Amino acid sequence: MKKIIVCLLVTLFTVSFCNAQEMTFKKHSFTGYTFYEDGNKIPLNALIEKVSPHAEVLHLVKMSKTKGVFATVISFSGGALIGWPIGAAISGGDPNWVLAGIGAGLAIVAIPVGASAKKDAEKAVGLYNATLHATSFQECKPQYKIIANGNGIGLAMYF
Repeated sequence: MKKIIVCLLVTLFTVSFCNAQEMTFKKHSFTGYTFYEDGNKIPLNALIEKVSPHAEVLHLVKMSKTKGVFATVISFSGGALIGWPIGAAISGGDPNWVLAGIGAGLAIVAIPVGASAKKDAEKAVGLYNATLHATSFQECKPQYKIIANGNGIGLAMYF
């Protein structure tokens, strides 16, 4: 009898706390961000489709992607403009240090833009997970009732 009661309590506890899959993200050094759900990589199109009911999360994901691409383009351009005069100096040519200065300026501008993209991605993931927990608990909240009929007494669980 004790085993049945323990099994029943464990089952009720497990069903009562339906947890949805949380989203995480990982920053790659040059290629931007990769989003994961329950350890599985989510392509950007699937991510946008998944978060489309949440307008604010969708906006943050798109802003993060736009800022990330912009920061990547600016940083690669800055790196190329820095590398060109250095390569000319190494090969014995006449380097144009103005280009290196412009490249350094572009690289410096890319740093806060990339940081802003990361903050947007963190906000999007946090907001998505918060709305997920709020809605999943409300949707999976069962109601328990003790019922008695001609067959005996029992516990009913309604979803």
